[in-house]
Amino acid sequence: MPYVVSNLAAIFITLPFAGYILFFISAKQFTGNHRRSVQFAMDMSTLLFVLSVHYLIITIWDIQILWVIMLIMIINAFVVVLVHYKVKEEIIFHKVLKGFWRVNFAFFFVAYLLLFSIGIITSITKILTT
Repeated sequence: MPYVVSNLAAIFITLPFAGYILFFISAKQFTGNHRRSVQFAMDMSTLLFVLSVHYLIITIWDIQILWVIMLIMIINAFVVVLVHYKVKEEIIFHKVLKGFWRVNFAFFFVAYLLLFSIGIITSITKILTT
């Protein structure tokens, strides 16, 4: 049983789109609302994208920079708080937290796509040069 759980975790961390699609389909079946299902899937799969970016960096460059990922998330939090304060002139914690989580989804989604492409290109060049 532990192997099944660890294999499922490895699949979702390696392929966070699978987790996103699974969350979306289950939310769509439960709510029937497309927009809420997309938002739910984004919220649930954010952690998968963060972990995937971390492990892609380790795989491509063999370095661990989890502290940089945490720093990026803190900077994202500051930006969300500042923008929210400028727009609303007050801090509504729930909305700031939701905005922070969605900004992280967007950032790490793009970072995942970029790192995935870099990983494929470096793998192809290593194969062609040997």
